[in-house]
Amino acid sequence: QLQLVESGGGLAQAGGSLRLSCAASERTFSSYTMGWFRQAPGKEREFVGGITWSGGNTYYADSLKGRFTISRDNAKNTVYLQMNSLKPGDTAVYYCAAVSGTISSTRIQDYAYWGQGTQVTVSS
Repeated sequence: QLQLVESGGGLAQAGGSLRLSCAASERTFSSYTMGWFRQAPGKEREFVGGITWSGGNTYYADSLKGRFTISRDNAKNTVYLQMNSLKPGDTAVYYCAAVSGTISSTRIQDYAYWGQGTQVTVSS
């Protein structure tokens, strides 16, 4: 059972940056496509971005392109979400998730494994 643990959340000022990490429990981590999602208070969980198992393909929600960057280090079983030019609207709980194989999915229902989430709060 793949387990995911996010870290790196916290409080940031508008215009600032944060980097989230998601550590996976298995050495088979490299066989999973990893995704980042977020959920703001009172809103549905939404797709942020994803990265395929090799790191060769990254894809993002259109509204976040250019500000957020996903990367992964398979040797460390870790995926990262670099968030720049943060806005108050980025305030949310951020989740990493995993789906086995090479699928490049933006859909919540495709991801079988989820972390517990990490809170990101952006002040104006």
